Amino acid sequence: MKTTHRIILEDSREMTEVSDESIDLIVTSPPYPMIEMWDELFASLSRAARDALEKSDGNKAFEAMHVELDRVWRESWRVLKPGAFACVNIGDATRTIGERFRLYANHARILGTFRSLGFDSLPVILWRKQTNAPNKFMGSGMLPAGAYVTLEHEYILVFRKGEKRQFSTAEEKDGRMKSAFFWEERNKWFSDVWDFKGTVQGLNHKDLRSRSGAYPLELAQRLIRMYSLYGDTVLDPFLGTGTTTLAAIAGGRNSIGIEINNGFASFVAKQVDTFLPVANELLSQRITDHGQFIAAHTGSKGPVKYINEPHGFPVVTRQETGLRLYRNTGVVRSSDLTVDALYEPVGRLDSAGAVEREQTVLRNAGAKQLTLGF
Repeated sequence: MKTTHRIILEDSREMTEVSDESIDLIVTSPPYPMIEMWDELFASLSRAARDALEKSDGNKAFEAMHVELDRVWRESWRVLKPGAFACVNIGDATRTIGERFRLYANHARILGTFRSLGFDSLPVILWRKQTNAPNKFMGSGMLPAGAYVTLEHEYILVFRKGEKRQFSTAEEKDGRMKSAFFWEERNKWFSDVWDFKGTVQGLNHKDLRSRSGAYPLELAQRLIRMYSLYGDTVLDPFLGTGTTTLAAIAGGRNSIGIEINNGFASFVAKQVDTFLPVANELLSQRITDHGQFIAAHTGSKGPVKYINEPHGFPVVTRQETGLRLYRNTGVVRSSDLTVDALYEPVGRLDSAGAVEREQTVLRNAGAKQLTLGF
């Protein structure tokens, strides 16, 4: 199996290099309107936003910033296939402008735009980031009628373009079965509250730090496995540090990342350059977690009913019997801003010895990593 990953350096308000109805999934996190670190960006894109900020008019600035994001969401409708999903990570903003403290509900504004474009809104996920200290407070401290709650969660908005995706042919159905996730993963991922920490940026460049709001690899991985299949194409209109690209590589999906800031391209290349052992460690952990789950399930409830056909391990449901696992074997550059990721199937995992042999292969796979040259 091979997947292709492109970085496009352009303004995502006009995704000229992305064809109509060519994308299977969007996973992204845009700049957050009314968060101060993105004021300069929005002011450069919108004179109305710049003027409103200069006049300390928070409501007009908020709307002007979202008008620019609306152009990206319209393009998202164009490039998505019928039945495809869009997942948008967004946080609300709190801010004092003109001596008035307000909430700017970014998630509600984006929900309204997607509905107006024709998307179906699906149940949202609350991502509890755990970034605030327990003793942090805003406003008047311990005195009533002047204190404010802190925001410790963000939203993952989920939309679908039109009716459900159809799997009509035998090939489509087989691809869906191979892309299945484990029963215990489904129970964790399809909860409406996700509870894990945000990411550490790891950026040395001051300008890049000021323009990055990367989400964790875990977040992107989950969404990609939940809403797409092996070989699908995932788009991130705000690529930033490249987390969506990395998650697509780990998940056996193609990807396109659009980024307006050229400075991120070399950083993404470095991320990809060292990612192969990380991707295989993620797969190794997935195998380990499933084995531990089956052992606990067997100990408390007895043996499960089904056996996964490609790998031989026990699974809870019939839908998991065709699930396939692929290890990463290399990443090679095919053009200046395009890389191909290579894969091979994981072998049998129906005994302790077979699992140990596979884990050894995964640990050694990093030695095959090729050097990139963006």
